[in-house]
Amino acid sequence: MQNQWRVVGQTVRGAVHERNGLPNQDAIQWLPTSGDGSSIVLAVADGHGSARYSRSHVGASLAVESSTQLVQEFLNSQAGAGNLSLIKDATEEWMPRALVRKWVEAVMGHLNSDPLRGEEPQQSVVAYGTTLLVTAVTEQFALYLQIGDGEILTVSESGEVTRPLPKDDRLFGNETTSLCAPEAWRDFRVSFQPFMQSPPALILLSTDGYPNSFRHEAGFFKVGSDILNMIRENGLAFINDNLSGWLSDSTLAGSGDDVTLGILCSGDN
Repeated sequence: MQNQWRVVGQTVRGAVHERNGLPNQDAIQWLPTSGDGSSIVLAVADGHGSARYSRSHVGASLAVESSTQLVQEFLNSQAGAGNLSLIKDATEEWMPRALVRKWVEAVMGHLNSDPLRGEEPQQSVVAYGTTLLVTAVTEQFALYLQIGDGEILTVSESGEVTRPLPKDDRLFGNETTSLCAPEAWRDFRVSFQPFMQSPPALILLSTDGYPNSFRHEAGFFKVGSDILNMIRENGLAFINDNLSGWLSDSTLAGSGDDVTLGILCSGDN
């Protein structure tokens, strides 16, 4: 029997942005990469938001749209190929460059239809600066790509929470790598995870506003095992119905930043 992946996700405007009348700089999108639910690609992004990045909310939306489309097309082209080594190589070597190229093309298309105005910084791509986190899951493997801050967590069937990607020591305070940087493809962290036995029970993607709402990393990690337990007790629909409220509570009590969380759930849970 095929493993059925399901996905839920929400983004909420940060409490500080609401008070200041600023838009939500985060974005989230997912697409099926098969017709039977056996594979999905999920992406979240966080526009940088300062005056230098005057269109970063647009940049974040373009990032999730372009990345999910690119990964969907890639996985569809590999359907039935079965050569995990080639898919791994393409994920690690080709995909970061392709993601940046497709995003820049989308940005230039937006600029052509809506040129920068006099009061905006005249560094075209920089105005759209954003982070990007992408995960795709199939029956056989998961792939993870990330540039900038935010978190990707995996939760095992036993509730163990881990990071599938190494931490980037350059990310501290408000400093982050970005899709708008020169040679941004070099700043991607990438991992290809074949499922030797069973896939993760859950995979969580979040922008940094969510983990920054916790005093300690352990508290944020506990969210993964807590959500798994709630899914097993109440079903994924319960998570979907309550997620927006939980995220709103976290930004009010915590970071004040925009908060986005996407959850990939293995069909056995």
